[in-house]
Amino acid sequence: MNNFNRFIAIVLLLFSFPAVLRAQPVFSTFSVGKKQFELNGKPYVIRAAELHYPRIPRAYWEKRIKLCKAMGMNTICIYLFWNLHEQQEGKFDFSGQNDVAEFVRLIQKNGMYCIVRPGPYVCAEWDMGGLPWWLLKKKDLEVRTLSDSHFMARAGRFLRKAGAVLAPLQIQNGGNIIMVQVENEYGVWGDDGHYMAAIRDTIRKAGFDKVQLFRCDWSSNFDRYEVAGVASTLNFGAGANVENQFEKFRKINPDAPLMCSEYWTGWFDQWGRPHETRGVNSFIWSLKDMMERKISFSLYMAHGGTSFGQWSGANAPWYAPTVSSYDYDAPINEAGKPTDKFFAIRDLLKDYLNEGEVLPEVPDEQISLITVPQIKFTKYAALFDNLPRPNKSKIAQPMEFFDQGWGRILYRTTIPGSASERRLLIEGVHDYALIYLDGKYLGKLDRRLNENTVKVPKAAKAARLDILVEATGRVNYGRAIIDRKGIAGKVVLKDGNKEMEVSNWNIYNFPVESEFQEGLKFTTAIGKGPGWYQGSFTIDKIGDTYLDLSSWGKGMVWVNGYNLGRYWKIGPTQTMFLPGVWLKKGLNQIIVLDIEHGNSERLQGVRQAIYEVVQDESMLHRKPGEELDLKLAKPVLTGSLPNEPGWKKVTLPATEKGRYFCLEVTQSQSENDPVTSLAEMEVLAADGKPLSSLNWSVVYADSEEVTSIGSSADKIFDLQESVIWQTQITGKKPPLPHAVVIDMGRIETVSGIRLLPRGDTNATGIIKDFRFYLQDKPFTIKKTSGQLK
Repeated sequence: MNNFNRFIAIVLLLFSFPAVLRAQPVFSTFSVGKKQFELNGKPYVIRAAELHYPRIPRAYWEKRIKLCKAMGMNTICIYLFWNLHEQQEGKFDFSGQNDVAEFVRLIQKNGMYCIVRPGPYVCAEWDMGGLPWWLLKKKDLEVRTLSDSHFMARAGRFLRKAGAVLAPLQIQNGGNIIMVQVENEYGVWGDDGHYMAAIRDTIRKAGFDKVQLFRCDWSSNFDRYEVAGVASTLNFGAGANVENQFEKFRKINPDAPLMCSEYWTGWFDQWGRPHETRGVNSFIWSLKDMMERKISFSLYMAHGGTSFGQWSGANAPWYAPTVSSYDYDAPINEAGKPTDKFFAIRDLLKDYLNEGEVLPEVPDEQISLITVPQIKFTKYAALFDNLPRPNKSKIAQPMEFFDQGWGRILYRTTIPGSASERRLLIEGVHDYALIYLDGKYLGKLDRRLNENTVKVPKAAKAARLDILVEATGRVNYGRAIIDRKGIAGKVVLKDGNKEMEVSNWNIYNFPVESEFQEGLKFTTAIGKGPGWYQGSFTIDKIGDTYLDLSSWGKGMVWVNGYNLGRYWKIGPTQTMFLPGVWLKKGLNQIIVLDIEHGNSERLQGVRQAIYEVVQDESMLHRKPGEELDLKLAKPVLTGSLPNEPGWKKVTLPATEKGRYFCLEVTQSQSENDPVTSLAEMEVLAADGKPLSSLNWSVVYADSEEVTSIGSSADKIFDLQESVIWQTQITGKKPPLPHAVVIDMGRIETVSGIRLLPRGDTNATGIIKDFRFYLQDKPFTIKKTSGQLK
């Protein structure tokens, strides 16, 4: 056989094999080198875009990936959401919208690498930080710790399932996964290196045995623990001082590559707070600084999308639920459109590509925005006429103990009559309760405002008591993450000096699944009060759109069986994003559940998001006419802080006891600066460790910026360094001194305080001189007039 015939025979032989055998994967390596990441042995700077597959309809996954590449990214970073994939214990779902492996393959198809962050805890402003609700059935549950074997066993089972799905896609196996994260921002939670080592080992045993592992923390806490064999990265926000952020890290890890694993492009919105934005200028200059230094980064978020359904979470302390929109003021907005921030990043990064990389053109628009015609609702199902079969319980208990994960829950019982007015105290309202007596509305209780008591009118005979509770998102951050929904404490009826715990409940569950809503008894008589409104609309063109809910109250929306999420008239989001891929040409069905009906039975479609806060004065920490009087108060500490980044610790001359403290700022670092700002504050116990701020509440703050940005006083103990307390910066700036008063909830022994100044490049309001007061009794707050000074 001559050489030509031999060549032909080999070619024919190769093509006779199945395609899967012919297409051998290309095996590569990715690792940590000296002061750099290395791809196949060569220096590599990661430019990652964070995307969350559940927050993007599957049909749009590849469109978002292509946009990220066109923005200048070479990597996509993703979380895995345990509670999404295991919504009922032991039942795993990695298919359809949950097919994360397909999402990773689409990333590889488009020539990009992938970073996977499997948790088990992820935060992400996602219900319970990604931990499944059914864990809460265990009454003594602990999470993120070795001390609870129940948690560790189930977390391990999930990580093994995740490994079975994704480990074959490691770069060393021919895939595109270059790094896998161990846990998430653990330094905020604790310092147990043994726990982190256990999670590391579990991830390795789950199949991620070749890929580079890493962890992420903040510059203020990354050194709280150690875990061998795991690279370390830092998280910080738009406009941060890059030099300051990495200063301590470089001293401890002189040979480590530098990476900002979450560079916060914007921020998330919370109900009742201003819409959060971050300017392009401060954002882009810090990003340019990182590029000049060859520092890898991941944009959190590149595109936030939407927390559809029940998945938006909450922060605490103080309880602050997150809206369904996860727009995040990201470079690609909620509807998937590039913003000015997108083009600024693209223009910057074109000059910082790695060898061999090419910046593609921005993809053509494929999904247009349409306006849904006005919808008129023709059917109604009253909540109290659609009660499911009840559960019976001696005491009021959270919904988790009745096998309910999300939604609304109704507690019903009978209370005796009384010749006098009484008070109803409900401990642990989680999160928004409406109270009725014999069908008559008595009032509401809002967890955000720490409300727990309503007046009960006198009644000649026994009456039916109904308490309807809506869950508005489990806490996803900090120690309050053990957040059961419904009523999490006692219900007590107070009649003068007499107290009676209310008991013998019928408890009705209203889940969020569309099948439940569609199976209700609808009538053509449109009513008021808690209930479901059913309607339809017809379109002749498919496109993305927004629904304007500004005239409605509080509830949830389903379109063609898809749950769009929560709405609430208090804002800042007054619209809900409706993806065109969930619509049909012709007739479309819509159901709106409203527990606090507004002024409309109609709903209008719009082409863009509407942001408007219905200002609630009760959210401010200084009522009109109030003024703090410190004339008779004596400071236990007077100090002056250096003008340096990072935490400042100041120790009291001797330990002091008290429940209420006041931080009074008398001078900023800049002499003519009337503003005060502070990122975080800790009060130290007798042993020098920070006291828990879980039960803290702001009693008074003389000034807060809540118009241009959400910089209220509770930001000093929310455990989020990127958001700050800042006195008013819009309009006329009130002069120094500025003060904030905190109730710690009980008498504590205090040895000192720690203060963290803002970490961005803006020096406005950084504290220099201060006084710290501590006392058992509340501080004097006088009522002077009806106006704020």
